[in-house]
Amino acid sequence: MQRILKVMSDNSPGVLVLAATPIGDDADASPALLRALGEADVIVAEDTRRAQRLFSRLDLHVDAPLISCFEGNERERIPELLGDLRQGKRLVLITDAGMPVVSDPGYRLVNAAIEEEIRVTAVPGPSAVLTALALSGLPSDRFCFEGFLPRKPGERRRKLSELVDEQRTLIFFEAVHRLADFLADMRDAFGPDRQAAVCRELTKTYEEVKRGNLEELAEWAKADVRGEITIVVHGAQQKAPDAEAALAQVMELVERGDKLSFAVTEVARRTGVRRKSLYDAALAAKKEDN
Repeated sequence: MQRILKVMSDNSPGVLVLAATPIGDDADASPALLRALGEADVIVAEDTRRAQRLFSRLDLHVDAPLISCFEGNERERIPELLGDLRQGKRLVLITDAGMPVVSDPGYRLVNAAIEEEIRVTAVPGPSAVLTALALSGLPSDRFCFEGFLPRKPGERRRKLSELVDEQRTLIFFEAVHRLADFLADMRDAFGPDRQAAVCRELTKTYEEVKRGNLEELAEWAKADVRGEITIVVHGAQQKAPDAEAALAQVMELVERGDKLSFAVTEVARRTGVRRKSLYDAALAAKKEDN
């Protein structure tokens, strides 16, 4: 029997609701999502056809009008949507999968609503970013999400070179037809031994998490890999302080006229070399010079 959710109406101020949709398994649709869709005055969707198919699979009937809002038209849609919000309407924003705004439309609309002092809230739910991080087996205490890197090989390689020393776990999205080239570029930039995980078809029937180093994953990706892809990569290992280079910096500061204690403290702070060992080495170097 088809669900019919009554649209609620009242005189409360307008509100923009960011609602997460399933990333693969429709069973992940929460009661909160169903309620939000039923209470909406307007539903704003990245792709209205996909939204209608989702409603059909969920056996859900909604009365609210459905308006498209995607990367190509979001900026033009904002005045119309702000007008609805100013009139006190409840707008629910959904994307094709997962949380709006996260590598999906919605960022411009959210900022416009905030500038108008319109309330913005969220219905939390599935996220490919957090699901992949949890399944990867890689450190999850500190991480950063880089989304999609540039499509052009040269620009992609430059961006990867900027991330070589990032110590947090890195998370990327990538189109499956560019996966092999992406992993090969990452292997060349980060080194073949960096650990990573390629997560595909998360929460779907053919979910797979392929773990290994970048050399292994780049080779694996040459085969016929399919599906939606999220990549998780171990952060860079912290480099051991270079005691010899730190000592040279101390002696340079001393030669310029700085006191030894000040020079040692300053260089220890900059390089991470232990102050006591650096001070002892500097004293020994001064004795040799004398």
